[in-house]
Amino acid sequence: MVVQAEQLKGRFQGDPSFEYEYTEINAEDAERLIEDGKEPMIKEEARLVATIEQIDRAVGIIPRGAFVKTPLGSVHENRNFEGLSLTDAKKLSSYFHFTEPVNLKSKTLLEKADLDPSTDFLDSLEHDIPQGSWTVQLEKGGTVVVLRSLLWLGLTFYHVPMTKQYGYIYFGSGEKNLDLPFMM
Repeated sequence: MVVQAEQLKGRFQGDPSFEYEYTEINAEDAERLIEDGKEPMIKEEARLVATIEQIDRAVGIIPRGAFVKTPLGSVHENRNFEGLSLTDAKKLSSYFHFTEPVNLKSKTLLEKADLDPSTDFLDSLEHDIPQGSWTVQLEKGGTVVVLRSLLWLGLTFYHVPMTKQYGYIYFGSGEKNLDLPFMM
């Protein structure tokens, strides 16, 4: 469903029952859909679910240390997490994608030697491509750190340093900013 939704461009209509037709679908996929008795269409509600999944996968983030990985491989919320210091909270390297790591597996042993396996088991935001796809700002007199994604415009992450308070919210059009590399 995510692959099908990625092929659709433009804004949402606002009607969950609206059906999009695939205009840029290749002949093989169209034949397969017709053989299965399905029209080459997708409803807006399915596109919305797929878009939310894409956004969570791409820009769902957590502060370093908020979750820990046990020696057996399971991941749990860190009950001892008391927040990042203000100095660490201003660094992009203190935030991780909350998805299965991709870049971590390609690191050399020398790079992995400096990592703590219990807290540094996810991909850091500092290695995101394109570089500069995140902004870090201090709000309210330096008491709240705000990260904004330039790839998914409308995504805002916040963290209150020295507390367990963090989270993110997305208020956007549901369109990925594909022009970002040209804007930099």
